[in-house]
Amino acid sequence: MPVVVPQTASVPVVHPTEDAQQRHRRILRSLTGLLLGMFVSMIANTVVSTSLPVIVHDIGGTQASYTWVVTAMLLSTAIATPIWGKLADLFDRKLLFQIAIVGFVLASASAGFSHSPEFLICCRVFQGLFGGGMIALSQVIMADLMSPRERGRYMGLFGAVMAVATVGGPLAGGLITDAFGWRWNFLVSVPFALIALVMVQRTLRLAPMQPRRAHIDVLGILLLAVATSLVLLWITNAGTEYDWLSPTTAWMLGGALVAAVLFVVVERRHPEPLLPLHLFADRTVTLAVIASIAVGVAMFGSSVYLAQYMQLARGATPTHAGLMTIPLMAGFLITSTLVGRRITKHGSWKPYLVGGAVSLIAGTALLSTLHYDTPFALVCLYMALVGVGMGSTMQNLVLVVQNAVAPQHLGVASSAVTFFRSLGGTAGVSAMGAAVATTVGTGMTERAGDLRRALASLGADGPRWAESLQSGTLPAVAAMPEPLRVIVEDVYAQSISQAFLITVPLAVVSLLAILFLPNVSLGQRSGEELRAESSAPGSAPTGTERRDDPERRHA
Repeated sequence: MPVVVPQTASVPVVHPTEDAQQRHRRILRSLTGLLLGMFVSMIANTVVSTSLPVIVHDIGGTQASYTWVVTAMLLSTAIATPIWGKLADLFDRKLLFQIAIVGFVLASASAGFSHSPEFLICCRVFQGLFGGGMIALSQVIMADLMSPRERGRYMGLFGAVMAVATVGGPLAGGLITDAFGWRWNFLVSVPFALIALVMVQRTLRLAPMQPRRAHIDVLGILLLAVATSLVLLWITNAGTEYDWLSPTTAWMLGGALVAAVLFVVVERRHPEPLLPLHLFADRTVTLAVIASIAVGVAMFGSSVYLAQYMQLARGATPTHAGLMTIPLMAGFLITSTLVGRRITKHGSWKPYLVGGAVSLIAGTALLSTLHYDTPFALVCLYMALVGVGMGSTMQNLVLVVQNAVAPQHLGVASSAVTFFRSLGGTAGVSAMGAAVATTVGTGMTERAGDLRRALASLGADGPRWAESLQSGTLPAVAAMPEPLRVIVEDVYAQSISQAFLITVPLAVVSLLAILFLPNVSLGQRSGEELRAESSAPGSAPTGTERRDDPERRHA
């Protein structure tokens, strides 16, 4: 039985007499709190990326724990995104955004007091649930504030904020860890979140729509969570906790399949489905979702495992690891800003997405060739290529989908792309983590003779380091003696580089999906204007613009 509750949705206030400059200032003022909220959500994830090896080692975690500290937040974000997107089509978006901020603050503060991998993973789950709300809602509100043509310019701002958070997060995390301890990494986002809460209250002005009754798809939410969780649990633990071909694999994949089928059945019958399946009848939505999966794998996989590569394969400290990943984020920052401005100026988006997909393929393929002694200049080049690919594609895929759907579906359509991007990233990180764990184990076994000789050369310190390696916890490579460190770095470098091979075929699929996207020009009316038009007497349901409008024909 669906839960039925009263609803009051929100849309931007109309300002019919304002000129372009006044409109620009008003939009920037309204976006201030949203941008800060996006920054908070991103920084909470990236600030711990460089210090995760230290964190997991300190609380007694294994490689599997390392993977789950990351994937727990990504998984909950993926599950929460379509839920928040649907709620955005039903309830007051400003209030929802503020609720997400408050929940995120509480989860982040709790994570700072973790003393076990289990508690930290639990806190990360709640960080993802509320952080996903901030990401999804900021994109939905932005779609109401401006037209698709204008959106390219402001999407660049969102991309820039994400890039700054991603660039500054690892660096700040490393500095905080080295200076004050890793617990402050979780607390640093709290004051920013509180400031975002105040700014949203002061700057974001939304006007109420006509209230209606909302049917919450509770069963759809549960089935989606079950299907997604079972798949990710299987990817993470297969090959270590149980064989890839085993009864456990059979019931987990079988359960996921049953949950997915039931989810489709529920969505087809529910009056307010979590993911309206008719949206996927639009080729633009389907292809953009497929492309987003690969982008998510590249984004999350590279940020997580490049930090691990720098520390476990090159012996860097958390601070140095943050500095060493700057080329990745610099490529992201510069490209997202420039591409957004070009799209707004010319209205053409497809060449930038195609170029970004090609750059993503090249970058991920080159990252799969890394060794512990690869010249760092080449590593920087490989990271920059991945950053350029992400900056050209990530936010603009959301823009393309928003341009293709009806205004009443902006929330759920935007969140669908973000959901599959997060799902792809979560599955990718899990698969890469499983590959790293398996390959490290195999590599250590193959190098057993070299390890024994290295440990014997350490004299009295040998038994202590042998016990550390046998404990299963992530090694503190930077503190290891030279004979042992070289072996461990080589094993981890080979394992992490092989994990990047997973991203290459997905990047190719992303390119193919983008090539087949309909090259429809961007509309020039905001979500509010389109909503007003569609609700006018005698009007027919429309997409973002009418399909037969000359302005919307192929560019």
